[in-house]
Amino acid sequence: MPVFKEEIISTAQIRKRTLIAFSFFFLFLAGCIFGWIWLHRQPESDGALKPLRAVLNTNEKVFSSLLLSDDHLAKNFSLDAAVHKVRVNGDAGMGNNFDPATWKLQVVRKPGDTLYVSLDEIKALPKTEVIFDFKCIEGWSQITHWGGAKFSDLVKKYGLDEQAQMQYAGLHTPDNAYYVGIDTKSIMHPQTILCYEMNGQPLPMNQGAPLRLIIPVKYGIKHLKRIGTIYFSNQRPPDYWFERGYDYFSGL
Repeated sequence: MPVFKEEIISTAQIRKRTLIAFSFFFLFLAGCIFGWIWLHRQPESDGALKPLRAVLNTNEKVFSSLLLSDDHLAKNFSLDAAVHKVRVNGDAGMGNNFDPATWKLQVVRKPGDTLYVSLDEIKALPKTEVIFDFKCIEGWSQITHWGGAKFSDLVKKYGLDEQAQMQYAGLHTPDNAYYVGIDTKSIMHPQTILCYEMNGQPLPMNQGAPLRLIIPVKYGIKHLKRIGTIYFSNQRPPDYWFERGYDYFSGL
């Protein structure tokens, strides 16, 4: 059997090790404090501190180029997994001064050339249903059931292929109070729909009736409710939460 030799540590050695441990701890603590002070002295860039915005932009480049594709699908759940009481993720752009009877979707093909599409015309497109885990930046998620027309089918039906070659799509509510910018690859994703139904029923007003965006590869902040206008651009369109310091890509 091996013989273990007992090591006797002197009081002086204990003191030395303790001093070294505390020295490393205080150096680490000082580094954290100075790093925190340095970070909060940096200028802002698009609503976030410049170093944090640089990290978010790098994340966008990595995830959009490596992970996002038509084969990258959000998990689809069975109908019985969907909740009946669907939470509302925000009410910006959902003012009461709105008449759904006069609503038409406005699609800007180019300056001075706007296409007006009625809800009935959107419903005439092939219907797609998605049942997925809707994730909110507030930290909650729900498995929810939505129905509508694929955004890509709208592009195909109305000859918007040239516009869809641009890098981004911008969407905003009729009152312009809420707006998002979305990379074209994401908005043309096969699970992205122009949604007019929830749980098999017409979309409720507080969920964005008559038409909202459902885009399962993004967080809830990109699922714009009550779409008023859609346009395309090679420059990043304004984005409500990006201007408040959040990630522009907001992908899952």
